[in-house]
Amino acid sequence: MTALAADRARYDRATAHLDAPVAIVDLDAFDANAADLVRRAGGKPVRVASKSVRCRALLERVLERDGFEGVMSFTLAESLWLARSGFEDVLLAYPSVDRSAFAELTADPKLAAAVTVMVDDPAQLRLIDEARGDGREEVRVCLELDTALKLLGGRVRVGARRSPLHSPAQIAEVARAVARRPGFRLVGVMAYEGHVAGVGDLLAGRPVRSRAIRMMQAAARRELAQRRAEVVRAVRAVAPDLEFVNGGGTGSVQHTAAESAVTEIAAGSGLYVPRLFDNYTSFSGRPAALFAQPVVRRPGVGAVTVLGGGYPASGAPGRDRLPVPYLPEGLRYDPQEGAGEVQTPLLGSAADDLLIGDRVWFRHAKAGEMCERFEVLHLVEGDRVTATVPTYRGEGRTFL
Repeated sequence: MTALAADRARYDRATAHLDAPVAIVDLDAFDANAADLVRRAGGKPVRVASKSVRCRALLERVLERDGFEGVMSFTLAESLWLARSGFEDVLLAYPSVDRSAFAELTADPKLAAAVTVMVDDPAQLRLIDEARGDGREEVRVCLELDTALKLLGGRVRVGARRSPLHSPAQIAEVARAVARRPGFRLVGVMAYEGHVAGVGDLLAGRPVRSRAIRMMQAAARRELAQRRAEVVRAVRAVAPDLEFVNGGGTGSVQHTAAESAVTEIAAGSGLYVPRLFDNYTSFSGRPAALFAQPVVRRPGVGAVTVLGGGYPASGAPGRDRLPVPYLPEGLRYDPQEGAGEVQTPLLGSAADDLLIGDRVWFRHAKAGEMCERFEVLHLVEGDRVTATVPTYRGEGRTFL
């Protein structure tokens, strides 16, 4: 029996008492992935990205481990919810215009002490002040640096379109705007290099493109390391008591950790290891988060139909955004139908060994987005479910 076949047998035994669709997290794989992130961070703390986990119990589990400190959240409402739940260090990774949440933040000393908000434009500071109402608590601020690699005088851009602050002078100007404005304190700088951390460089059957990606990423890392150090110096000239400089992402942990200017690493997808994180030379992880759909039809030789399964991931549309049939091995989508809203045909010789009621295990393309489809995660150890915990959705929280 292959290792994958053994995993399938374990997961089937562990969840035999449960009706599918069902979602699991393999805790042995989850913990091994967490340990690998800490190892690659080389002694710098890892801040866990909540969007890639979306389950309070698993956020708590990973933060109990040595090497992890703090949460990187994705909405202000989520940040406040986590802070009320006992998370004491929450960095909001994206700017917010949630006026009611800012009113809550600035009126509550506990929330204001626990949550740091993201800013890359003085207009965001004005919006926060307008939303304060009677709230007078000091707002902790982090500035985001645009990490994109710009070539040919800026005519070619490699990297996500996030912050408008690209140069040390630009970010220093906004740092001074924060320092001048009463009621705000600049505590951090963040720079997420998604074009390095979130793009695989080992594409199956595409050696030329893989080599080109590695060359691009090497050039991007060199440029960003120099620019990030200059940015941090410029910001510290305005805010000498800067508490943290955050960088990284699952795919670039060890490279970012090697920069002396960086004080902490952000990572989250590396805990679940979804399918988009299979194609990296810098690390390999163990798939930890899976969901199973039941076989409901056998429409012909070499074909089965499972219930649901149309859970595409965010990002540019493409086949890589679909969940991948994982166990048993050898199944693929019908190209005429793909992953369906209510049913999904699957083709391949493995289909002939599946009976009505059997399960097909899938891996989502991205990490936390799977949790938007399930109210609970069943935590598997060996061949047993040892706990069942709610996702954000299961707690009635759908922040985006």
